[in-house]
Formats: sequence, structure tokens, C-alpha cells
Amino acid sequence: MKTELCQFCLRSGILCPKCRRKVESGKVSQLDIEIGRFLLSLEEEYPSLQDVFFHKSIESGDVLAIFVGRGDIPRILSHGGKIIKALEQKTGKTVRILEYQSDERKFLEDLFAPMDILTINHIWLPDGTTETRVILKGKKKNMKYIEALKDIARKAKGLVLRIEFATNM
Repeated sequence: MKTELCQFCLRSGILCPKCRRKVESGKVSQLDIEIGRFLLSLEEEYPSLQDVFFHKSIESGDVLAIFVGRGDIPRILSHGGKIIKALEQKTGKTVRILEYQSDERKFLEDLFAPMDILTINHIWLPDGTTETRVILKGKKKNMKYIEALKDIARKAKGLVLRIEFATNM
């Protein structure tokens, strides 16, 4: 597995000066180190993880978002979802796998999966700020982590989301 930190630092838990600077600058968080070490420990059991680039993780409420490189989502979701289940068991949170530096639409589709997005609009408010309006297909009771997902979108991409549901489509 590839990460922002070097393999030796992840395996040993002792950070070299270069990796220590990344942690001190805030580029890498303590949560990133923990998730990276755990994914590294799963590498032998799940060889597809060797090709995955783990960028960062963000948690909010009961949701943990893991950002991986372009095209790496299927590698993490392979093995019948056992990697995701192991992560959920370790953290006690619902895990979302997202593509790092994806466009806004792909990011939102991955964030709200398995729900379908009907529309994404931008709303310009009088105070000069913008909100992103996302209309999801289904009923609100189907999605119990809306506030946590909105917070992840704000932390990861700076998006202020307004979520609505369309039940009659």
C-alpha cells in the first residue's frame, strides 16, 4: 500500500523527520496514521491493497471517510467487502470509500452511495456564499447519516450541502 508516509514509519510507528514534518504541518493526522497502519496490516490477507494509494481519512459522527487514489475504490471494495467490514469493526463507524481529488459530482455520488442523486444545483445566497443543493431519490429515513456526510463534504471539499429528497420519482 502506498501512503503519504513512508512504509517504514507506518510499520514501526516511529516517524522519520520527513514524515514527522507532514504530521506537524497537518498534512497527515493521527487518524491517518492509525488507518494506514491497519490497512497495511491487512495487505498480506488482501493482496489487492498493495496497489492502493491511501491519501487521508476524515471522521464525523458515526461515519469514517477514507480517501484513496483514482481507480482504487474497486480494489478496496473487492473480496466481498471484507476490507470495509474489517475497518468498520476496528473503528465502530460506517465507512465510506471516496476518490481523492475527484470532481464534485463523483465525490457526491460516492459519498451518498447507494442512494441515487437526481440533481445537483448551486445556490448563490445574498451574503455572497454558495450552497450545493443535492436532491436524492428516496425517503429521508433511508439515510441516517446525513449530517455526518454533510460535515465530511465541508471538511474535504469546502462544500456546504443542502440535502432534499424526492419521493415521487
